[in-house]
Amino acid sequence: MIAELLLVLAGHNSSLFPADATLNPAFAPLLHPGEQQAVQFLAVVASRYRHITAASARLARSPSRYVCALCATLRLILRDEYESLVVETEAKVLRRDPSLVATGAFVPLSSIRALFSEWDAPLAALVDLVDQLEAEKQWKPGPLIDLLLSRSRTGVHRIASILSRLSSAVQRVWRSQITAFIIHGSLSPTDPLASKNYALVDGALPSCVSTQSYDSIQYVGRAVATVKAAKWQKQLPTTLASEHTNLLESVLPQDQHAFDRAISQIRINVSEWLWMNVLTRQDVEDAVDSLGNYFLLRNGEFSLSLIREIERLKVSRLTMRSGPISMIREQDLNLALLRASLGTTAQQDPTLARLRFSLPSGPLRPLLPSLATPNLSSSVQGVNPDSSLFHSHLLGTPLLLSYTISWPLDLFLDPTDLTTYSSLFSFLSALRKTHTRIHTCWTSLSNAQRARRRWTGLGEGGTAEDLEARRNLLRCSWGIVRDMGWFLDTLLGYIMTDVVDVEFRKLKETLGKGTEAVASAVQRPPGEDGYLDFTTLRTIHAAYLDRLLNGCLLNNAPLMLIIRSILESCEQFVAQVERWGGDVLPALLFEGSLRGGSEQVGALVQERWRVASELNQVSS
Repeated sequence: MIAELLLVLAGHNSSLFPADATLNPAFAPLLHPGEQQAVQFLAVVASRYRHITAASARLARSPSRYVCALCATLRLILRDEYESLVVETEAKVLRRDPSLVATGAFVPLSSIRALFSEWDAPLAALVDLVDQLEAEKQWKPGPLIDLLLSRSRTGVHRIASILSRLSSAVQRVWRSQITAFIIHGSLSPTDPLASKNYALVDGALPSCVSTQSYDSIQYVGRAVATVKAAKWQKQLPTTLASEHTNLLESVLPQDQHAFDRAISQIRINVSEWLWMNVLTRQDVEDAVDSLGNYFLLRNGEFSLSLIREIERLKVSRLTMRSGPISMIREQDLNLALLRASLGTTAQQDPTLARLRFSLPSGPLRPLLPSLATPNLSSSVQGVNPDSSLFHSHLLGTPLLLSYTISWPLDLFLDPTDLTTYSSLFSFLSALRKTHTRIHTCWTSLSNAQRARRRWTGLGEGGTAEDLEARRNLLRCSWGIVRDMGWFLDTLLGYIMTDVVDVEFRKLKETLGKGTEAVASAVQRPPGEDGYLDFTTLRTIHAAYLDRLLNGCLLNNAPLMLIIRSILESCEQFVAQVERWGGDVLPALLFEGSLRGGSEQVGALVQERWRVASELNQVSS
């Protein structure tokens, strides 16, 4: 019977168990209840083993290389450990080993059960594993590695050891695919990790891979594959590929910190090589010039033309009848970009095609400027502004200017940099738009004043009872416009001259010369003092943007809220003047001429005086 049990444990069928783990009733009366329990336990172990081997054989036919690697490792573990235990037990019986054979002639079933009890929990865990594997039609490497790692985190040592080895086997296959991608830029034709545009597919990476490593793998793989596909004269050197291969061969993704260090070092090495051979200094300088011209408003004639085009678009949509044609869409704004470039230096600039406007809230009908007086105190207290504080100023709804970048320019610029440029554009364009409207208002008031003085001489005209009121209203309004103009002149002069121009020149000098401080910081050999490595370039540009944010006061939240309220006050005053026909004083013959002369003379002057004095108090 012992030989029969050993054959069953080795995976063979037997008449002792006509069904899995069910003892033949004919043998049950011949065994002691304790022996029946021991035989039943061994039958369960043997049944689990047969279930695992059968499922492993079916899974081994899977097209997934990861599942096949798991099955091969599982069969190897069972052969070296479980099947070896069966063979060793049989050898002990045949040798009449005293540790197993009592008095040299009797083999207790309890002893055999004790030998195989250590496989009870591991085989049960493996049965659950193979059942879960068979339940899914397709397994991506990421979820498969996550499954094995999560199951290996258990207090049962043998289970943890087996599942850890299975996980390591799958990770080694995955690592070979990642190595091919980021070292050689190649993808497997079956079940690739990335798409045709070298973007990692869903499930390609396990969750133990950090976000930084995820981005670096995609970045390096795309860069290497693009260089390889372009068949440029200069390709990544074989010594660098060998170094990176050795780095990857020494780590597995489950060791997150070591894996992150290896991927980070590979990204740094590839980036520096690209900066020396692919992304040239001229490409970077052209991008910096383009971003400065359009996002920092250094191309003044284009920025003013763009503001006028957007205002013209709003007016044209407001005068149309209601319907889809009266909505402002993204294509309308992008067309305004092209119209604004006509007759300016931007007309022949090829980088203008990279600019795009987007409306996060979708198409909209334009709105007239609000006539409500802004509450400065409530704006400053209890509000936490963010980078979108001025995004709605230009159009009345969130409007974002984006810059399309393609490889290899994205080696230098990342989405965070472009978001910062967009915030700077929103703030600077808000200042320039309000400044332009204040100047337009000043011109309108001046023209109205000259036209009125043709008839009134040195006074403001009007009847005796409203002469003083007209004079006070005019002086107050001129004072408001003068203060607003002075404030915006000063603020724009400081930002555009002392911040934008100064920082821009510093950045250009650093990029153009490669200062000795930078050269010594990267510790390059003699004769390469002008070299600027890729990592240092990114650091310099990040510091440049940070200085722009600080210099433009965008990092000072309370001050930004005050500036926004001031701009709203300026916009509201200009809107009032436009509503009054471009002049703060009513026409001399206007009051009392309506409704058959029943309107009181001076009523409009008093009404406008209340509005002007209220705005004067807010602005002061």
